[in-house]
Amino acid sequence: MTDPTPAQLAAGEAHGLPPALCARLRGETDEELQADAVAFVEAFGTPEPPAPVYRSGGPRGVDVASSGGRGSVSAGAALYRERHGLDEDGRRPAKKPGPKPTNRNPFWTNDLTWENR
Repeated sequence: MTDPTPAQLAAGEAHGLPPALCARLRGETDEELQADAVAFVEAFGTPEPPAPVYRSGGPRGVDVASSGGRGSVSAGAALYRERHGLDEDGRRPAKKPGPKPTNRNPFWTNDLTWENR
């Protein structure tokens, strides 16, 4: 595609055409370019600008400050610590001592006897 000339840009932009469509206008004089722009708009209408695409962020969850009435980063951090069982310093609480682990088979028994038949 070629770039539009300044005359094509002036004629097309006066009728709401973007630069990509201005390059398609045909004519030798300004009046011919204006007439071609009018004919283009009558045939195809003025193109609508594309809808904006919002790619950053995405849907907001309940932890985001603007929803749910939370309002601050520290409130979100406190909610995270609460949900993940962390203390105020962000550490997991110490585990309670339990039975000492052994490397024995839990299904092993001493009461097995052999019989001769």
